[in-house]
Amino acid sequence: MTSPRIPQPSQDRSAATAETVAITTGRRAAYLVVLVVLPVVFLALAVPAAWGWGIGPRDVVIAVVMYLVSIFGIAIGYHRLFTHRAFKCRRPLRIALMFAGGMAVEGPVSLWAAEHRRHHKYADRDGDPHSPWKYGTGGLALLRGMAHAHAGWFYTARRRSNLRHWVPDLMADPDVRRFDAAYPAVVALSFALPTAVGGLWSMSWAGAWTAFLWGGLVRYAVVHHVTWSVNSIAHTFGDRPFRTRDRSSNVRWVAFLTLGEGWHNWHHVEPTCARHGVLKGQLDPSARLIRWFERARWAYDVHWPDPVRLAARRASHAADQRTADSHAAEGRTADRRATDQGAVDRRDERP
Repeated sequence: MTSPRIPQPSQDRSAATAETVAITTGRRAAYLVVLVVLPVVFLALAVPAAWGWGIGPRDVVIAVVMYLVSIFGIAIGYHRLFTHRAFKCRRPLRIALMFAGGMAVEGPVSLWAAEHRRHHKYADRDGDPHSPWKYGTGGLALLRGMAHAHAGWFYTARRRSNLRHWVPDLMADPDVRRFDAAYPAVVALSFALPTAVGGLWSMSWAGAWTAFLWGGLVRYAVVHHVTWSVNSIAHTFGDRPFRTRDRSSNVRWVAFLTLGEGWHNWHHVEPTCARHGVLKGQLDPSARLIRWFERARWAYDVHWPDPVRLAARRASHAADQRTADSHAAEGRTADRRATDQGAVDRRDERP
């Protein structure tokens, strides 16, 4: 697949230095193990486990619940609340959403938000921490870029986002600071909780072990690859009903698995909007849950899409598309005329 070349403006070196901080080789190695290698290992482990003794209803329930908690925690908590401030909520719900996001084991909320805010500023350009267009638009270059956007950047990036630059609001929040400090315990809880539920439900060590496998390890791996598919798949393929300066797109199956995050095109038009799936047929469970929070008066100041602005942006993009299609058609007609005229000229030159 090829695509129009993504512009790559150069960054001011001092600005780039202020926006990012160098990380040690040891931390990069930790990212490689925890975020790149282990999820693949656990997914591979699931195959012989399913083949050997399968997965029972109890483990399915535990794994699905943990998956929903993790994905909603990322989509609603880490992403829409803490990164983009698409709504406000009461403190108990805010803390609960922060813990739910931590269950996904994708890092402390401050670092997650800092990387994502930097992504929006430089989306698919130089400075984007995880653009799939980093190495070009050709076949092999794009495959390499997708691998980079999906997981490779965790290890290859020698600089990460500077928290003081990107998330000063979160760094000034006592709850966020305490959560970041307690993040290792949250990670441990992400695996201990399904294990404990499985053991108590079955009243056996075998039940605890299978719940740890499916609700802990496999769930953690699936959650990572599902959420990362927004970076790799939804910036490469899909439809783009709204004009943006980047390649953010809508991919239905990604939206289904990420509970609405795969409706990525409108999100890059209006990052602070609480709803990502804004067109007919675009189911957004995360937005629906925010609506329920709002009706229960747990959430307030929710940024819902403006229908007038939505219609205007779509009409503008449609007009641009019609103009581009017209120019393309005119170009094809001119090419055919030139070809036909060339054929006539060649016939006239025959003896």
